[in-house]
Amino acid sequence: MPHLDQRLKVVAQQIRCVTHADIGSDHGHLLKALLASGRIQRGIAIENKRQPYENSRSTLTGFNADVRLADGLEGLDAGEADSLSICGMGGELIVRILDAHPDRVPATAIIQPNRRPERVREWALRTGYHLTHETTAQGHWRYIILRFERPKTTEQSGQVHPDPAYKGLDREAALLFGPHLLRHFSNDFAESLEQERRYLRSLPRLAADAVRRLEVIDRIL
Repeated sequence: MPHLDQRLKVVAQQIRCVTHADIGSDHGHLLKALLASGRIQRGIAIENKRQPYENSRSTLTGFNADVRLADGLEGLDAGEADSLSICGMGGELIVRILDAHPDRVPATAIIQPNRRPERVREWALRTGYHLTHETTAQGHWRYIILRFERPKTTEQSGQVHPDPAYKGLDREAALLFGPHLLRHFSNDFAESLEQERRYLRSLPRLAADAVRRLEVIDRIL
C-alpha cells in the first residue's frame, strides 16, 4: 500500500469491498491507496473539519470518491457503504460516532482506536457485531486494529447473538486486551503485557482503571 504508514497498511489489508466509507479521513490517503490498489471500487471520505476535508478533496481528485463535510455518520446514508473504517480516535469517541446513527453502520467495520479499545469491543457485544479479526501494528505506539462483522442471523432476526470469539475466555481480560490476541498469545503480545506491568508497578499511585488493568495482567501472566 503506497504512501501509508504501517498502521494504515494493516488497516487497508482488512478492507476489500465495492464501496467503503472512511470516517475522519484526514488527508484521504487510506481511500486513495484502496482505490489505486483495486481493493475498493468507490470511496466515501467524511470529515468534520474544513482543512482535513480540503486535504482529502485534493488527495482524491481523479478517483472514484465522494468527499463530504459532515459530522461522522451524518454524512452517510443507510446501506450506502459495504464497510467503514474509523482510525486514530479514542475508543469513547468512536463509540459515540457509531451510536449516533446505528442504522448507518455497515455490516463490516474496521476500527483502529488510539486508546480504550475495550470500549469498541463492548459496543460490538452490545450491538451484535462479532469481532472476527484483531491484530497490531507498530508505530508511535502499539496500535490495535479490529475487524467487526454483523452476522446475517443478526440482520435477519434483529437479535444479538453471543460472539464466539469470547467463548471460554476471561471476559474482562478479553475485553481489555483482545480475545483473539489472548487466544493466540504470541511472544510479542506477552512482552507487551509484561512491559505494561512493569510500567504500572513503577508508578507511585494508580488510578482505579490502572489498578484494574494491573490485576488483569497479573491474572493473564
